[in-house]
Amino acid sequence: MPASMPDSIFVWLRSKRFLLRLTVLTRILLAAGFIPTGMVKLLGQRFTILPRSNPIGAFFEAMYQTGVFWNFMGAAQVLAGVLLLIPALAHLGALVFLPVMACIVAIVTGVGFGAGTTLVTVLMLLAVLYLLAWDYGRFRSLFTTRPFPAGPETPDLKLDPWERAGFVTFTVALFTFFGFTRSFIGAEAARVAMWIGLAAGAFTLLRFVALSFRRGRARDG
Repeated sequence: MPASMPDSIFVWLRSKRFLLRLTVLTRILLAAGFIPTGMVKLLGQRFTILPRSNPIGAFFEAMYQTGVFWNFMGAAQVLAGVLLLIPALAHLGALVFLPVMACIVAIVTGVGFGAGTTLVTVLMLLAVLYLLAWDYGRFRSLFTTRPFPAGPETPDLKLDPWERAGFVTFTVALFTFFGFTRSFIGAEAARVAMWIGLAAGAFTLLRFVALSFRRGRARDG
């Protein structure tokens, strides 16, 4: 039985070592960007200091005044971010993020946040769609009852212990930095975390490149 296009794309995605690392990084970036922001809403705090005379400030003030709905939005963002950080539940995190990001794109476009903000949010929405494609196998039964076509098995790619340590360090550092941007953490801790995060990220990336180069040479040899 020939593979459908979604099946073929899924197998191709899951066969690339680089895309596994990109998936982990994407999950971390989305979680770090939204958990501190969601906590602001969940704790009932204002999101911006823009005055009500500004259309964006007026919009956020109106959302803030809704009370429970403001808290609900924050809870949804925190929940989605936490789920993304748990490998076994990351597909659910991406699923929760899909309507969240779709709403954010509609908001920034309709309220007039500017081209830069719109571009960033659209890219984040595309990132969520990529994560859903990565975990297509978990949702496949919702779209078709056909058995998965016979063919090359999807390799079980994993991070080695050094990479996991690098990603964990990068995640902690990134959360510390974003916590500072939302006034949860002091400036000095954020400054130290920034350098630690950069070092951990550079180490993890360079190690992956070096190992990929060695694998390539081994195949050629």
